[in-house]
Amino acid sequence: MFFTASEGAANEMGYAMSRLELDSDFCDAGKNIHRDDNTERLNKELNHLDHEISQLTKLRSGPHECLSQIIPGKRDSPVSTVKMLAGREGNYSGRGRFSSADCCHMLSRYLPVNGPWLVDQMTSRAYVSQFSADGSLFVAGFQGSHIRIYNVDRGWKVQKNILAKSLRWTVTDTSLSPDQRHLVYASMSPIVHIVNIGSAATESLANITEIHDGLDFSADDDDDGYSFGIFSVKFSTDGRELVAGSSDDSIYVYDLEANKLSLRILAHTSDVNTVCFADESGHLIYSGSDDSLCKVWDRRCFISKGKPAGVLMGHLEGITFIDSRGDGRHLISNGKDQSIKLWDIRKMSSNATCTPGFRNYEWDYRWMDYPTQARELKHPCDQSLSTYKGHSVLRTLIRCYFSPSYSTGQKYIYSGSSDSCIYIYDLLTGAQVATLEHHKSVVRDCNWHPNYPILVSSSWDGDVVKWEFPGNGEPVN
Repeated sequence: MFFTASEGAANEMGYAMSRLELDSDFCDAGKNIHRDDNTERLNKELNHLDHEISQLTKLRSGPHECLSQIIPGKRDSPVSTVKMLAGREGNYSGRGRFSSADCCHMLSRYLPVNGPWLVDQMTSRAYVSQFSADGSLFVAGFQGSHIRIYNVDRGWKVQKNILAKSLRWTVTDTSLSPDQRHLVYASMSPIVHIVNIGSAATESLANITEIHDGLDFSADDDDDGYSFGIFSVKFSTDGRELVAGSSDDSIYVYDLEANKLSLRILAHTSDVNTVCFADESGHLIYSGSDDSLCKVWDRRCFISKGKPAGVLMGHLEGITFIDSRGDGRHLISNGKDQSIKLWDIRKMSSNATCTPGFRNYEWDYRWMDYPTQARELKHPCDQSLSTYKGHSVLRTLIRCYFSPSYSTGQKYIYSGSSDSCIYIYDLLTGAQVATLEHHKSVVRDCNWHPNYPILVSSSWDGDVVKWEFPGNGEPVN
C-alpha cells in the first residue's frame, strides 16, 4: 500500500496521543533528519537569490549609500553600528536621522537567540504562538482546551485564560482581530468560536463566565451529519471577514457584519491546511493543501466557481503553512517535503500543468522519517524563487514566517521544526543563520515580535519560551 500526500483530518488527529509529548526516541529520530552529514552539502547548494525581491529586501534593510561607501570594496558587508552612528552624527545622508532601512540594517544583526526564558509551562501540547500586530499581546493555544493571552507590556501577565468550547482534538488555530478586541479559535469542527477579550474577567469559561459565540462554517447544502475540521483561520485586515481552510478540501469566507458564510470554494483535491489574505486589500487569498499546490484566489474576477487566479507548483508533498510578505506578490510555504519555498505569484500558472508523478516509496509524515531516496528529488516544473532546507516538517502542521518588516526589513525567514528546534534562514542566500535549541519535542509554532528582537516558541513539551537579544537574568534549563 502506498500513502498519498493527503492525510485528511489525520494531520492533527491520526497521531492520537493526548498525553504530553516527551518521547526521547522520537525527538532523536527527528534530529537525524537534517544532521546526517548534509550541513556542508546544503551550504554548497545555496543559490544567491537574483530576483526583484532581492533588491526590495536590500532597500528595506540596507544602509544609506553614503554610509555603505565608508568601507570601499565591501559594499555587501554590514556597516558597523559605530560607523552608522558616526554617519548619522556627521549627517552623511543629508537627512539628519536614520531612515527605516538604516534602522533595519542595525537591528537585523541582533537576532533573538539568547535564552530562552520561560513564559509558561502547561501539561498539554502547545500548538499556537502568535503576537498581536502591535506586539502588546501574545496568544498561546494548547491541546488541553486552554488558550492564554499574555500582556507583553505588563511582564507577560495572563490577561485572559480561555477554556475552549466544544474542542475536538486540539486548538488548530487562533486569530486576533485587528482592533485586538476579539479572538477566534478553531478545532476539528466546522464551528469557529469568537471571544471578547476586552472584557474585564481574566477567566473565560465558555458559556459559564462568558459567551463564546459559534460561527457556523458549514454550508446549507452540506449533507446532514457531515462534519469537517478547520485547520487555519485568519481575520482580514479590516476585521470584517474571516477566511478558513478545512479538511473538506475547501476555503471558506465568513462575513462577520452579516454574521453568515459568504463564500465557499472547493479549492483543492485534499485538505486545505493553510490560508491567508495576501495583503490589506483582502482581494487576494493564498491557500496551501495536501495536494502539494499553492493557489491564488482573486475575488475581484472570480468568474467561475472554484477556479483560481493561478497555481504555484514546486512542492513534492503537502503544504503545512503559508505566510504572505504583505505586498500582494510574494509568499513562503512550508512543505512536508522538508523545505520552505519562496514564491512570486507573477510566475504562477493558470492551472497545474505538470505533476512530479507517483512516488515509489511508502511514507506517512505523522510517524515516519522522510525517505532518504526522496531528499534529492526535484519537481519538474518548480516555479519557486528559492528553497530553504535544514528544518524538519513531520508529525504536525509546522509553521514558517517572514521576519518582521519594521525591525529586519523581512531579511530572514524562520520556522519551527519537528526536531524540537527553531531555524532562522537568510532570505537572500538561504544560509542557516541561527538554530535555537531548548525544547524536548516538536515546535509547531513560533513568532517574532513585530518591533523588538524577541521570538517566542511553543512546543509539544508544553513549554512556551521567549528568546531575546540581549536578554537578562538566568535562562531556563
